[in-house]
Amino acid sequence: MSQTDEFKEIAKVLAQMYAKPDAEPFREPVEWKALGLFDYPQVIKRPMDLGHIKRNLEKNKYSTVHEVAADIKLVWKNCMTYNADGSDFYKLAKKLSNSFEARFAKIAKDGGGDDTANGGNSTSNAANSSEPTLEEKRTFVKGLYKISKEELGKVITELDTKCPAALSKNNAEDEIEINVDNITPLVFHEVKGFVASCSGGSGGNGDGKKKKAPSSSSSSATGGPKAKKART
Repeated sequence: MSQTDEFKEIAKVLAQMYAKPDAEPFREPVEWKALGLFDYPQVIKRPMDLGHIKRNLEKNKYSTVHEVAADIKLVWKNCMTYNADGSDFYKLAKKLSNSFEARFAKIAKDGGGDDTANGGNSTSNAANSSEPTLEEKRTFVKGLYKISKEELGKVITELDTKCPAALSKNNAEDEIEINVDNITPLVFHEVKGFVASCSGGSGGNGDGKKKKAPSSSSSSATGGPKAKKART
């Protein structure tokens, strides 16, 4: 898929998401003054809304579709950062985030189609888009516990950019929780490979500070493991 086609596809996805009734709260900037949310500017450092993204896209202000996607993801991330986990707005943002991630994954995958045609990487692409097993999730969580603070920071940055729905901030305890179940398959396999390469020869934390041990859920297929790690 050419870059022009990628922009057409993501513009289509954005238009469809913008038109969803559920997306109404995300179409324009949060009117925090009118709503009495006076701490909003302190919590949300870079506000973003779908209308702003739509206008920027129409004015050709983005260089790549990944820049568009990053801004769309920021809309959901901001909402989930400001609103409590489990609240109506949090759940709505998470739902829209998951919907967008699934649709953008297809655009990103199709965007690499030239490599598949020329190099025969279809098997690799299929593997990277497959749903991770519970054992893979558990191995990933164990790997998070072994890597250094700096390496963990890279994982969090990657998730923050590509899959913000997988991160939950606990401001009270000053930590970030990684919910493995919320990581899309493509992103999971990317960060899993990075963690595996880092944890293979690393047995310490790298900074001499204790990290909270990751906790795993039961072995049920729906209850994936979570990892709680100190904020970097």
